[in-house]
Amino acid sequence: MSQGLFYADSEAPIVSLSAKKHFDQLSSPDLQKYAHHLSRASFHGSRAVLDSVSPESPYIYDLILLIHEKLNQPHSNQEYIENLSGIDPQDVTYYLEYAAQFLDNLGNYKSFGDRKFIPRIGQDKLRQLIGKINDADVSELYAKVENQIYDTERGLLGYPDHGLLSNYYPHSATITKAEIDAVNQALSSAGIMPENTRVEKGDNQYKVLVASADSVDLYSKLNLQTDDGVKISFQFGDHAKDFSKIVQELENALPYVANETQQKLITFYIESFRTGSMAAHKKSQIEWVKDLKPEVESNIGFIETYRDPAGVRGEWEGLVAMVNHERTAKFSQLVENAGKFIAQLPWDKFYEKDTFTPPDFTSLEVLTFAGSGVPAGINIPNYDDVRLNYGFKNVSLGNVLSANPKNPKKEEVITFIDDQDLFKKWRDDAFEVQVGLHELLGHGSGKLLQETEPGKFNFDRSKTNVATWYKPNETWAGVFGANSGSYEECRAELVALYLILKDPTQVLPIFGIDSQQDQDDVMYIASLLMIRAGLLGLEFWDPEAKKWGQPHMQGRFAIMKQLHRAGVFEFKHSSPDFTDLKIVIDKPKLHDGTAVDALGEFLGSLHVYKSTANKDDGLRYYLEKSNVEDEYAKFRDVVIKEKKPRKILIQANTVLKDDGSVSLIEYEESEVGMIESYYDRKV
Repeated sequence: MSQGLFYADSEAPIVSLSAKKHFDQLSSPDLQKYAHHLSRASFHGSRAVLDSVSPESPYIYDLILLIHEKLNQPHSNQEYIENLSGIDPQDVTYYLEYAAQFLDNLGNYKSFGDRKFIPRIGQDKLRQLIGKINDADVSELYAKVENQIYDTERGLLGYPDHGLLSNYYPHSATITKAEIDAVNQALSSAGIMPENTRVEKGDNQYKVLVASADSVDLYSKLNLQTDDGVKISFQFGDHAKDFSKIVQELENALPYVANETQQKLITFYIESFRTGSMAAHKKSQIEWVKDLKPEVESNIGFIETYRDPAGVRGEWEGLVAMVNHERTAKFSQLVENAGKFIAQLPWDKFYEKDTFTPPDFTSLEVLTFAGSGVPAGINIPNYDDVRLNYGFKNVSLGNVLSANPKNPKKEEVITFIDDQDLFKKWRDDAFEVQVGLHELLGHGSGKLLQETEPGKFNFDRSKTNVATWYKPNETWAGVFGANSGSYEECRAELVALYLILKDPTQVLPIFGIDSQQDQDDVMYIASLLMIRAGLLGLEFWDPEAKKWGQPHMQGRFAIMKQLHRAGVFEFKHSSPDFTDLKIVIDKPKLHDGTAVDALGEFLGSLHVYKSTANKDDGLRYYLEKSNVEDEYAKFRDVVIKEKKPRKILIQANTVLKDDGSVSLIEYEESEVGMIESYYDRKV
């Protein structure tokens, strides 16, 4: 495979994720201190992310920060170039672009797509740059990772026995999918949640590494083994140094909690991160759901399981944010109307919760999002029983939705469409509606039919002939496995677009889109956004491995394909290399039921398969829908050729001053600004 496919982005838009206005508006100094300590706790988990990506990622991280230090902490790209005089300025720029992208992804694999990226500066020239710094520590650290930085043999994250890489299984290049599944089954049978674990394969045993500050083995008395008799041991204290810092910062936050619920929340966090108990983390999420409309919102832990090829091990995330009251008012109105919209979704009420409990739905301005990437919206917690019994929260991240560079490096051209002005006019509004419906009614809808304990069910078996359901202690992700994340993201995306097209006169006015012309425009742009995203998703499909590298894009491709097969749009081109490829929507079909029926058929089927734990039929159906046939694969080369770099988001830091007050520091929108923001965190 050509190394060019792996080059780090060049001239990526760099955006300061500004939160100063809302941080300064917090109602008390104690709230600022609370946010500060939670931010520090969140960022101290960064090395857990690095360790889960690749063996070399922690060393590259240290190298980038050490280079910055040894060059006397330059404050601009130009200062870097001046401090490295004698090195081609373009090569210095290529290094800085790689460093900024590495920090943005917290590793040398893209968080969005799981593909490795390497510097555009050649290996020999980077060696010269390192030599120019003339520092023994820098040279020693670089020597440890030089070859790994440029090696693209295992260019995707995935199962090691498939020729891919996953550092959720460190030092275990020979571990197989079957062996991973066997360990997961043993953990599940023992009631051990695996989100905060990694697994090493040894001689005639597996070692489960558990993230915690303490090294006390909570499971020493279990004598656990796989079904075929291989011993499973536990080693607590994975990332112990960092988790001790996390615990300390959470203890520092305790005096500044706003209420008893927050006190319980932080206390359970401390227990979980100190001992490695995921049961304590689940308790924290119950308290988090109960903590309604706090001024400072935070959720911390091993949350999403997308990057583990088995789909069960989580990646560290730490969110700290302030409420945007104006935007939250819109979402509150959406919550009030949720029951009415859910009734329009294409499945029988038998497959819906008996009572929809309106969640807390807020628009937040992100102060901190520690992890490998910042989403636009969140619907958590992911524990099925907590969602069912206590509820969940929907969060829209306002300053992420509206993040655009103050001084763009070049004029933006939207690929594969003709309606440039209309698209730019309405895309933010259409995306805000999409995110709101996706999180609230997509992830928030539906009932899992379950045998809650032997012989007891959460549904009336006499009223249905369903043959499958969730057994006691089974979870949605556990049953549907590695494809569960993509499957669910597709279902949530379908809910959003389905409702936008089915009931625009009820949905869109909630977001201030009132006139028929504006509603027609948003229906069109929302559809165009989804279809174009599906086309762009081809970048994240590997034709050799036949593997999707990004769950959201797999789902969006499947939706695009469904609409294409229904005749809602067509691809127009005259050039044999598709360089003039355009998406052309048949607008009447957005209004006459064609698009709604196509989306409804797809959505209803996905939902019922999920609700009934029908893994075999559900995955067969979904994987066929997201299969990339030749009529779509032929566009992949032009998609890659025309791809635009993703935005790099620079987050602020907070500093506790000697007088006890907290100040917020924001950074220049440049590659060096990104490096400075991480250097100042000292994690």
